[in-house]
Amino acid sequence: MTTIGSPPVDRRLARRVIETEAAAIRALADRLDERFDAAVRLLDECAGRVIVTGMGKSGIISRKIAATLASTGTPAFFLHPAEAVHGDLGVVQDDDVVVALSHSGETNEILRLIDTIRRVGARLVCLTGAPESTLAQTADVALDCGVRVEACPLNLAPTASTTASLALGDALAMTLLVRKGFREDDFANLHPGGGLGKRLLRAGRLMRTGGDVPVVHTDTPMPAVLREMTGKKMGMTCVRDAAGRLAGVITDGDLRRQLIGGPPLSARTAGDVMSTAPRTITASTLAAQALHLMEAHRITALVVVGDARQVEGVVHLHDLWRTELF
Repeated sequence: MTTIGSPPVDRRLARRVIETEAAAIRALADRLDERFDAAVRLLDECAGRVIVTGMGKSGIISRKIAATLASTGTPAFFLHPAEAVHGDLGVVQDDDVVVALSHSGETNEILRLIDTIRRVGARLVCLTGAPESTLAQTADVALDCGVRVEACPLNLAPTASTTASLALGDALAMTLLVRKGFREDDFANLHPGGGLGKRLLRAGRLMRTGGDVPVVHTDTPMPAVLREMTGKKMGMTCVRDAAGRLAGVITDGDLRRQLIGGPPLSARTAGDVMSTAPRTITASTLAAQALHLMEAHRITALVVVGDARQVEGVVHLHDLWRTELF
């Protein structure tokens, strides 16, 4: 809703802001050289933690870079430089790498950290728009993320420069992720409460195992089968053959169908009643895929089998409900 008498929104200015910031990011690609390689190696070889620090708007970007590193397998956290010089510098150890962000490279709160970082023996990587600055000259590795102009019409508010710093931080984190061999399973382990983590969750993390899995053998009498199904409360049981492989499953539905005709259940064995072609998955199957299979085939449980078709566990629909995949 437009207020009467108010000036129109300048979409051309908004477009220039976006184009300016996009150009700032594109310019970074041409500056990726051996210094970037050295920074990645320092972070990869870090035996301690990666400590990211910055003041003001750079501090906000630093928090995001630290969070991205931590969520992709690199122990990292943000250290506020003003708090650091009032006692928090004690967290910096000799096996840490400090990543400092300062567009000017002369931010007083950042420069005051350098002596302690050097005295402790930690390494220092900086992201700065001023390669000749004090911070850049002092760092083990200085990465240039300078911009030609800010997206601010006054060329004052940190806009393009903070966007460039964020993009370069992401480039470091993603290059490091691949170098470390970080995989989907690792991501899921570090994001158990998030939507992404749930989407990547594997059946092996959810399945019931050991004594919680209903299992009988092909020659097990049906009265014993019923006791196993009743005791494990999953509405089914796995049936193993003499070699320990999955031979089939018996479900509540199978029992109802068998009651319609044929010999009494009490006179039969599991091998007489079981379904011989059950739906199975492996421990590496995504939980979302398991849910899709259950919905598509209108079943409530899937047997998890290994390479030799041995029973490793069972994933029940209730287990998926608990992960809030629905």
